[in-house]
Amino acid sequence: MGGAKVVKTDEEWRAILTPEQYRVTRDRGTERACSGAFWNSKDDGVYHCVCCDQPLFDSQTKFDSGTGWPSFKEAVEADRVTLKSDRGWGMTRTEVMCSRCDAHLGHVFNDGPAPTGLRYCMNSVALKLEPRLPAAK
Repeated sequence: MGGAKVVKTDEEWRAILTPEQYRVTRDRGTERACSGAFWNSKDDGVYHCVCCDQPLFDSQTKFDSGTGWPSFKEAVEADRVTLKSDRGWGMTRTEVMCSRCDAHLGHVFNDGPAPTGLRYCMNSVALKLEPRLPAAK
């Protein structure tokens, strides 16, 4: 796992997250399509969990899925995310959570591009982008 487990009370989460971040990450909500900051971003860097700062997805694995949410081919390391069956909303999907703090990030689908065939469909509000530093000359 990417680091020690982060456990906070609801009150502690509410103190550090915006209401929308809390709704999505702690109450397993979903932001509206095309409403998040990163759905069409081309910025270079690594996307971290907004709750615990664990690195989750590299912008180099991001692709335009046409869904209105940021989509990635893979996590930076498999152990950075936890997958769980989600039977909500009358369908069965696979929920993606941060392995360090159990934040709800989005869902993963088997309709992504090669080589993984996966589409990690994430909520922008659950992520923060840490820009990649230029290589030293």
